[in-house]
Amino acid sequence: MIYFDNSATTRCADEAVAIMNKCLLEDFGNPSSLHNMGAKGKDYLKESREIIAGILKVQPKEIYFTSGGTEGNNLAIKGGVNAKKDAVITL
Repeated sequence: MIYFDNSATTRCADEAVAIMNKCLLEDFGNPSSLHNMGAKGKDYLKESREIIAGILKVQPKEIYFTSGGTEGNNLAIKGGVNAKKDAVITL
């Protein structure tokens, strides 16, 4: 598992800001919804997963998005435990 978190210490890329603004101001549908705007949000997530998976050379289903550090940490800990590793170390 790879965990990325810049803890708000890195300037966001202009391209990321542009797409984020588009999502916040125009395409703000809930990706879990069944309506057209929700489908657009789901498309953004799918494309993001595919891009990141391609860079990391993994399957898109292996990419998870979390709402923050605590959720990401819990996912990593539970994943380690479920994988039956000999030890799970957290900091």
